[in-house]
Amino acid sequence: MKRLTLLISLALAVQAALAAPAPYFQWRSKLNGALACSQTPLGAGWEKFAGPYRDARCEKLIVAK
Repeated sequence: MKRLTLLISLALAVQAALAAPAPYFQWRSKLNGALACSQTPLGAGWEKFAGPYRDARCEKLIVAK
């Protein structure tokens, strides 16, 4: 039982260590065209405009390898 608990704990720790932060996207308002940078959708009045970005200011694009 102790080995199983240790194995599960180790597996969860490895998974957490490999996790990456969510990318940021630029969102454009459908109402007035204003731009915002966010990791999550801002609502029905916004559409995804550009991205993904590495930083919260939407300046550093993530380049695919």
